[in-house]
Amino acid sequence: MLIDSHAHLDSPRYADDRQAMLERAFEAGVGAVLSIGIGEGPAEMHQARELCRKFNAKREAGAKLPRLFASAGVYPHSTPEIDDAVLAKLDELLAEPEVIACGEIGLDYYHEGAPHDLQRAMLIRQLEVAAARKRPILIHCRGTKEGTDAWQDLFDVLEEHWRPTGLGGVMHCFGAGYDEARRSLDMGFLVSFAGNVTYPKAQPLRDVAAKMPLDGILVETDAPWLAPAENRGKRNEPAMVVETAAVVAASMGMGVEELAGATTANFFRLFPTG
Repeated sequence: MLIDSHAHLDSPRYADDRQAMLERAFEAGVGAVLSIGIGEGPAEMHQARELCRKFNAKREAGAKLPRLFASAGVYPHSTPEIDDAVLAKLDELLAEPEVIACGEIGLDYYHEGAPHDLQRAMLIRQLEVAAARKRPILIHCRGTKEGTDAWQDLFDVLEEHWRPTGLGGVMHCFGAGYDEARRSLDMGFLVSFAGNVTYPKAQPLRDVAAKMPLDGILVETDAPWLAPAENRGKRNEPAMVVETAAVVAASMGMGVEELAGATTANFFRLFPTG
């Protein structure tokens, strides 16, 4: 069984075939999907939970669907929308049994968007809510085109405000170097590889994957974005995590079944969902 540890199932791009898309995932061997609750902003971060309830009920009634879990959080560029009401909503969502993680949250200096100091301040506020609810976090981190400054700022925040909790989390759609991967592992994070690891120019990222310990990784789609190389440019979906897993497994010198078993165990170690 494979787990897609990060997919935006509430995307409007699935509006016409969401159940069929999930059925394809199940047929491909995907047993669970973590549905990311950021929507297009805080007003929509409950949508992932609603999808969990809807499709898990169908699964329990006999439909051949992967089990869904949810997260909730405010994406870096939406942080100007955070106020006390948004944080209260986040707290309420993290209290729900389906909502097993806070995210994706973090820092994005690559695109023009929220001021960097505001991103850092609002990341800390969300970390406080997640810590109180004892939920691991899903981190988005992307530096500027010139460097990895966002990573240093991220680690500074996490060292002070997150490492002491011992709750860990996931470095989602990892795209940095081995030094950042190693530091993430040291802080109790799993490193998750997405479809971009399959791209022809991504050999440096595959080299990072090759050095990773098997108990330190996950695989994901980040669907509907970042479809693997064979489908690049098309809409991504959870079934395609199989292609990403194959490339990561090859980079690590093992078979897909071994990688699938390990990443599934890693997921449920971080998120003890019962």
